Amino acid sequence: MRVVPVLQRHRSTLLIVGLALLLVLWVATGVLSREPPSIEARPDPPVPTVAVRLSEAEPVQRLVTLQGEVLPDQQVTVRAETAGRLVETPVALGEAVHVGSTVARIGMDDRKARLRRAEAAVKGRETDHRGAEQLAREGFQAQLRVETALAELEAARAELESVRLDIDRTDIRAPIAGVLNRRHAEVGDYVAVGDPVIEIVENDPLKATVQVPQHSIHRVQRSGLAQIEFGDGQVREGVIRHVSARADTATRTFRVEIEVPNPGRSLPSGTSVQVRIPVEEVKAHRISPALVTLDPDGRLGIKIIEGEDRVAFHPIDPMRADSEGLWVGGLPETVRIITVGQGFVSAGESVRILTEDPGLLR
Repeated sequence: MRVVPVLQRHRSTLLIVGLALLLVLWVATGVLSREPPSIEARPDPPVPTVAVRLSEAEPVQRLVTLQGEVLPDQQVTVRAETAGRLVETPVALGEAVHVGSTVARIGMDDRKARLRRAEAAVKGRETDHRGAEQLAREGFQAQLRVETALAELEAARAELESVRLDIDRTDIRAPIAGVLNRRHAEVGDYVAVGDPVIEIVENDPLKATVQVPQHSIHRVQRSGLAQIEFGDGQVREGVIRHVSARADTATRTFRVEIEVPNPGRSLPSGTSVQVRIPVEEVKAHRISPALVTLDPDGRLGIKIIEGEDRVAFHPIDPMRADSEGLWVGGLPETVRIITVGQGFVSAGESVRILTEDPGLLR
């Protein structure tokens, strides 16, 4: 019987098991002895820093701002009142004309001959009428002949007046004051009665027209003032002369006309303009348009500081815009507006404040 090999096999097995137990114990001892990381050791996140400006509300005019156009106060197409060939256009395009001034002439043709014939006919009929009256008084002629002679005389006089009127109409005169804006016919052209000859435009005053939406028309009053800004930056003040009593059925807007003085006719008509109509005085803050943002509900607003230096989103009501910025309402009369860093903070978040104007805040 071989006892030694069996004992050797048992000794090897025990040795392996012991080593395994020692390894497990060593690992377990290391894990258990390791201290968990301390929560207090983690650094706090930095507090965001923003720049803030203290804003005081100021009185400003609420404006209804619309796009429109300026039209001439008067625009007349002068037409021929007698037929003939144009022989003269004494006024150059762009020149000012006065009421009654001659702007074109039609050739006389046979009109002078017809005038002499009509004048002679009147003289002859006057002689016949006097002779008939004399004979009637002496009893040699009936009263009927006198009346016939008188009728013939009146017909001759009417013909003479017609010829004189026709001659007068060969001078085409300006019915209004203004500027000769266009010629429809030139020297040598034949014009019939009713044909257009020239166009006169009166640009002093101008007439600015806009279409006011139905929700704003109640704020616009006749005789009120309005500002008209032209494309070159010029601004003129005008007076509201007409407010339509009925809305356009297609657009539901009301036509408003504003009279704009234009001394010297320096501004042209037919151009686009921006019309600003003051409707009421309100308190508003002036801000940079870059500060305006949207909240999750799509409302326009800005970020301000409330309470203990916490960010708040506040809706705004845009009033008007000018070269200095955007005027908005809906804010408290005094408010701290975040001017730098607003894009990196959220409503409810605490912040550290840098003041744009030291001494106004803390």
